[in-house]
Amino acid sequence: MRILVRTSKWAVWARRFGALALPLAAIPVLLHRGHLITSDNFIAIETVAMALAAAAIGMALVAFARLWFTGDQGWGRATVAFVFGTICLLPAAYFAWLAASTPASPDVSTDFAESPPLVSFVESRFIGPEERERIAAAYPNARSRTYPIEAPQMYDVVGRLVEARGWDVRATRAPLGPLDTGQYNAVVTTLLGFSQEVAVRVAGGADGATVDMRSTSLSAFPDFGENGQRVEAFLLELDNQVTLMLRNAPAQPVAQD
Repeated sequence: MRILVRTSKWAVWARRFGALALPLAAIPVLLHRGHLITSDNFIAIETVAMALAAAAIGMALVAFARLWFTGDQGWGRATVAFVFGTICLLPAAYFAWLAASTPASPDVSTDFAESPPLVSFVESRFIGPEERERIAAAYPNARSRTYPIEAPQMYDVVGRLVEARGWDVRATRAPLGPLDTGQYNAVVTTLLGFSQEVAVRVAGGADGATVDMRSTSLSAFPDFGENGQRVEAFLLELDNQVTLMLRNAPAQPVAQD
């Protein structure tokens, strides 16, 4: 006599939900980074994907419990569903943790009084004294720099750093002389595909060149502290480059009386 062993419907549906959630979570990231879908569509699709992933995990847990008591088939399907759902939800949990633990910095500037202008449209954000103090405390290295180097040469150093990072340069204005002002404007695409604009201004003066930098999110999506971290990292690298330049500069001959 042939004994029929049933396959758990919970396990079957759990795997179907998990198999749908995984590509639905991964593919929109690639499309968003390639600017093939809008940010609103990306957020909507990812919300559906996360709901499917959570449902897959929930159904897999129910399937595990039922399989333990009934002896039906479906352990493999339930396990696959649980793994797929977890793969989808772990990045979401990580970014949620970042949003909660990292100080938000949708607009960070080394000079809020006269921030370097942007070339992209972004809704104006009011940065009051308290917000400035919070950003200054969170990102202490996001400060204006003054170097004993003339503006045209300093502009070239900034340009090399911008190019090395692969940012999408949208506008440039080179200083015409030691006392002139130049600026780079570039757009950065984040890991999830959101756009942020970077503006680096080089202003010539009697003592050398002053560098100011601004990094701004072009959407309302949390930046996970990327703007502030980007400004700090860029300016610290600029410090290193200038230090090497000054160290390797040929010594000036001493004037003879």
